[in-house]
Amino acid sequence: MTTSVSTAPALAWEADALEQALQGILAGLRVEVVAATGSTSTDLRERQRRGDTRPVLRVAETQHAGRGRAGRAWISAPGASLTFSLALPLAPRDWSGLSLAVGAALAEAIEPAALRLQLKWPNDLWLRDAGPAWRKLGGILVETVPLPGAVPGGGRGCVVGVGLNVKPAQAGGLDTGGMATGYAAVQEIEAALQAPTLLARVAPALVRAVLCFEREGLPAFAAAYARRDLLHGQRVRAAHADGSVGVVEGVAEGIDASGALRLRHAAGVALLSGGEVGVRPTATQEP
Repeated sequence: MTTSVSTAPALAWEADALEQALQGILAGLRVEVVAATGSTSTDLRERQRRGDTRPVLRVAETQHAGRGRAGRAWISAPGASLTFSLALPLAPRDWSGLSLAVGAALAEAIEPAALRLQLKWPNDLWLRDAGPAWRKLGGILVETVPLPGAVPGGGRGCVVGVGLNVKPAQAGGLDTGGMATGYAAVQEIEAALQAPTLLARVAPALVRAVLCFEREGLPAFAAAYARRDLLHGQRVRAAHADGSVGVVEGVAEGIDASGALRLRHAAGVALLSGGEVGVRPTATQEP
């Protein structure tokens, strides 16, 4: 285990034991735990740009500049949330749908015996309440980096960033009043889970999922994703993140083989890629 700040982490992460377990899945993988950093994903992307391609799982108790999709900020506090990133060189035949595969693997690891924890395309984990209400529990951000000296069409550096809410907002001392998506936490599913034990559960699932995706692609995760597809059969509206294209409303019909969202609307079926659009339920379905 290595740390890059003088302040020691406050929680008992048992990083050496986790590193040993993960090296049984991916040889040479290192585990780093720091008390605080700007962003674990940014840290690892910069290393890859400098040519350091060693596999690393980097955990931060607090992120000062954590972010989600489209640059959105991610709330982070010691023990109240779990924020970490996995970096490794990867060479899948098709990169499409990696965030969906990761989401399916994380959801199965957190809640294997039920389907209350669901996946909101393209990269979020949401907790479904009774009726039409749901709240955001976590997010995934996948980024790739060209590796110095890589041949055209070869592998790229891959960084998978994960943020999970562990404690309910009040227990974690978090101010979530401005969150339009609502706030859900892992302890609503399993009250005894703490950030270090949650990491020990989900990290092996994440590493296995990324390696499986490299070999087999999204089809290996299609059934698991379909079981937890929050939007399937829901009327949603979709718009490009920059607002440059008009809103399209329709009924979500799952994903295609590449991970694009199938949206049936008045003119037919639109295929929406994760890099182009943001999706929210229509106003009548929002909690």
